[in-house]
Amino acid sequence: MTRVAAVDCGTNSIRLLVADADPATGELIELDRRMKIVRLGQGVDRTGRLAPEALERTFAACREYAEVISELGAGRIRFVATSASRDAENREEFVRGVVEILGVEPEVITGDQEAEFSFTGATKELKGHDHVAGPYLVVDIGGGSTEFVEGGEGVRAARSVDIGCVRLTERHLVADGGITDPPTEDQLAAIKGDVDAALDLAERTVPLTRACRPADGHALVGLAGSVTTVAGIALGLEEYDSSAIHHSRITVDQVREITAKLLGSTHAERAEIPVMHPGRVDVIGAGALILLSIMERTGAQEVVVSEHDILDGIAWSIA
Repeated sequence: MTRVAAVDCGTNSIRLLVADADPATGELIELDRRMKIVRLGQGVDRTGRLAPEALERTFAACREYAEVISELGAGRIRFVATSASRDAENREEFVRGVVEILGVEPEVITGDQEAEFSFTGATKELKGHDHVAGPYLVVDIGGGSTEFVEGGEGVRAARSVDIGCVRLTERHLVADGGITDPPTEDQLAAIKGDVDAALDLAERTVPLTRACRPADGHALVGLAGSVTTVAGIALGLEEYDSSAIHHSRITVDQVREITAKLLGSTHAERAEIPVMHPGRVDVIGAGALILLSIMERTGAQEVVVSEHDILDGIAWSIA
């Protein structure tokens, strides 16, 4: 066993996984998994820079994670930074802060690398299970970008595109310093236009159209907070329960109904949803719309929801 610590710092959240990994058996024993919504990508799409307050929120989470890693004695650490830090002019300020706190330099990975980690994390434990047999189309809907990965035993095609729940919310739903609540038809059309254009771009590399129709046999596997939150709502959970959400199957009709309700509700109404994390209240509508658009484009009748994602892929890369 190798004790490893994986950190995934995205546009909306920063997450930690400390686990014992056994490459010989393919076993990953989770010791600690936690998440903080820090909104590192706040305003990046508009300004091109990481905001000072966003950096401080992120560094505060890093300090907490450093204590956990030290207490559990993880011998190897890998810190992966994704969409927001790829896009920011002042990313060196972010790098310096992480090095000071955790002693490792964040790797600002490419979208394709992000896609590979997500695929490994999501599918490693699915392989060999007849009820979720490959090939797979894995979609990781993040805050700033969405990754598409198609493969079976390994990755065959991958593409990252710049649509995410935070990016689209800030681009189309912010007016006069606040979120339009609920969004107008014109705003929703603008989001849908961006999503459709991004799916066209992704399809140049990854087969999307009809990929998940029964005749083609791909299982659609959905990752990250937008997908897991929609799943929690569909399951009617009274509180967020990752064990219930992990490997649940949510139909396209359920996603369509939930998306319509989220986009037609107010901030207060969304905040009352039992599984809703406070940091997702304003961005979940855009995230759900991305998921629905993907399901409609691919022909998927259901999405298999995974709580194991890029974090698990990063942990395996260390081991």
